[in-house]
Amino acid sequence: MIIDTHIHLDDKRYEEDLEEVLNRAREGGVKRFIIPGADPKTLPRAVEIAQKYDDVYFAVGVHPYDLESFKTLDFEAYLQHTKCVAVGECGLDYYRLEGSDEEKEAIKKQQKEVFIAQIELAKKYKKPLIVHIRDASNDAKEVLLQNNAGEVGGVLHCFNADEQLLSLANENFYFGIGGVVTFKNAKKLVNVLPKIPKEKLVVETDGPYLTPTPHRGERNEPFYTTFVVKKMGEILEKDEKELEDLTTFNAKKLFNIEF
Repeated sequence: MIIDTHIHLDDKRYEEDLEEVLNRAREGGVKRFIIPGADPKTLPRAVEIAQKYDDVYFAVGVHPYDLESFKTLDFEAYLQHTKCVAVGECGLDYYRLEGSDEEKEAIKKQQKEVFIAQIELAKKYKKPLIVHIRDASNDAKEVLLQNNAGEVGGVLHCFNADEQLLSLANENFYFGIGGVVTFKNAKKLVNVLPKIPKEKLVVETDGPYLTPTPHRGERNEPFYTTFVVKKMGEILEKDEKELEDLTTFNAKKLFNIEF
């Protein structure tokens, strides 16, 4: 059994065949799905899907690319929903910063403020965090530690293989492993993966993005977590079934999912 801990089922690329996508995954052993809150415009769709299917859950959050939405999104209404299991995806992303140095610093400051506000909401409602970090490991780690995010913990979504983040395992943080681990140029992640505590590993797709080999170039979907687990098994020299059971147990514990 596998839990896809990060799948954007509310994306328009799943509109026409969502039922088939879910059934294909279920038949392949994927039994639970978590939709992260990445786009407030599609969040109502995420809730609709979670309400329709017993095995689908959602999170509410503001991505660092969409900071202005934080002012208008009714976080607390979503957080009180019975199918809401986390806050995020939220975090820091410095990859596409534009403008002068002063303008870039202003954006970083705003990202941190919105990130901290979501950490506080997570602590208030006792929900784990789904954390997005890109080109911002130092600052993200500092924000998490200084704001006692370990009180609720969470997952470092699409873990970027930065070894300095491994110490967050001691702060109740898990590491989301997806299709990137199957890429030929993923040497850094392949080398770091064995250093992650096994009790802190979870599996994700980040679909429709980051499709694993051998389906690169296609739309990603939850069934493809099977390729992720297979590759993890090769790297860690572990049986696939053992890894499925391990990551499912971890995800159930992190997101407080009972079944």
